[in-house]
Amino acid sequence: MSLVKKFATVGGATLGSRILGFARETLMAAALGTGPMADAFYAAFRFPNLFRRLFAEGAFNAAFVPLFAKEIEAGGIEGAKRFSEEVFGVLFTVLMIITIAMELAMPWLVAWIIAPGFVGEPEKFDVTVELAIVMFPYLMCMSLTAMLSGMLNSLHHYFAAAVAPVFLNVVLIGALGLALYTGAAPLETAWYLSWGVLAAGVLQMAVLYAGVRHAGMRIGFRRPRMTPNVKRLLWLALPAAVTGGITQINQIIGQMIASTKDGAISVLQYADRVYQLPLGVVGIAVGVVLLPELARALKAGHEKEAGNLQNRSMEFVLFLTLPAAGALWVISDEIVRVLYERGAFSPETTSVVAGTLAIYGLGLPGFVMIKALNPGFFAREDTKTPMRITMASVVVNCVLAVSLFPFFYERGIATAEATSGWLTAIFLFATLVRRGHWPLEKALAWRVARLVIATVIMAVCLDYASEALAGWLAPTSPLLDQVTALGALVALAMGVYFGVAFLIGGADLGMIRRNIGRKAATKPDAPKGGN
Repeated sequence: MSLVKKFATVGGATLGSRILGFARETLMAAALGTGPMADAFYAAFRFPNLFRRLFAEGAFNAAFVPLFAKEIEAGGIEGAKRFSEEVFGVLFTVLMIITIAMELAMPWLVAWIIAPGFVGEPEKFDVTVELAIVMFPYLMCMSLTAMLSGMLNSLHHYFAAAVAPVFLNVVLIGALGLALYTGAAPLETAWYLSWGVLAAGVLQMAVLYAGVRHAGMRIGFRRPRMTPNVKRLLWLALPAAVTGGITQINQIIGQMIASTKDGAISVLQYADRVYQLPLGVVGIAVGVVLLPELARALKAGHEKEAGNLQNRSMEFVLFLTLPAAGALWVISDEIVRVLYERGAFSPETTSVVAGTLAIYGLGLPGFVMIKALNPGFFAREDTKTPMRITMASVVVNCVLAVSLFPFFYERGIATAEATSGWLTAIFLFATLVRRGHWPLEKALAWRVARLVIATVIMAVCLDYASEALAGWLAPTSPLLDQVTALGALVALAMGVYFGVAFLIGGADLGMIRRNIGRKAATKPDAPKGGN
């Protein structure tokens, strides 16, 4: 399967999940708006999500995948199975201990880390603690799911791992639908959602386990032992956990600061959901596919192929995220109005969320570039360098967020996160180039410059078009008119951007086919079957 087809497989499944995520957030906005129960739920849910990114997705994509691929090459499927069982035994035990400890310490954690601004509001504080206790075991489910996803990706079975997050959105949409249908109070709705998160975690883990069995890999539970392979995994995973969770680390810092202002946590969440669509579809697809491909090329000594993989991935990332950033900056108000403005979500809230979203949009290319740059370190089993860069950017984010929030509120936090993301991307890229691990291409630089020009032209056209359709997009217009006008703006933006990009040489179908549409150099000795 070509690299672009693999990107499309993961990106397509992620797109489906993100679209359902939009449906979920639309129902959430109608049911809870930016009220106290919305703040409580999002604050409680952010905590297990933070740990999931720190100790699951980031760590396992960075550390587990290269070691698992190495075991496949050295010992075949049996060697990889033995390694997986060793890791599973240790991971399950550690997660159980962490879950019990966090559940017992939850009141302290909410007061000092999750939402210190809630301490002065006893009811809101107590609800947040209770919801967090219900949802925290989601971390355990998703950490084991991340391990199973890493196994499937290494075996070239991408679809099941990519589609698993759909189940979270389906379950939560069902919970919100029930709440709206029965006229449930905000507190009751928050409880429906919390139990739905836990149920979805169990369901996702079951689906991925079935996928691994279908791929021919049956793993059992082994007594936890610190074997050399497990020690190596932990040595690589701990710094990779910090690196992979940079966005979540910055968001939890933003949440801590935002908890001092009513509704601010919800505003950040609604804006985050919109820019997560291109970030997830492009960034996650590239990160998931590039790491095993790059690790395999480097293990085989194919340095030239590894360099080509990195350049083509960066090209793919910027080709799709630059126009998304331009569109989010220009028509953020229209996007937020169509997606959210109904029920408890007022026009005043639309203005605040849209301003925050526009700033997140400017940071989008940087956020996605991080996903394409980290594999250049992780595939070489270097997880410490990106961790150091990440920690420096977290300090920058903290300083900026604290400095800007008193003046710009949610926009200040978004500015801090966007700046931190760009600094991380720049330093990661500069380090790879300095070490000779990223061969620079003049052709790539020229194409990126042309893509920026195409994006600017698209943004100008979009600005004029949005003014022309202002009547259709007004808050008083029927929803169908707003949706139609927004769809027309999106179609216009795509037509202008792609037309200009191909016309001035920012993209070329022949070049994409030659450089990306190729077969993987090597294949693991995996049994047949797939997704």
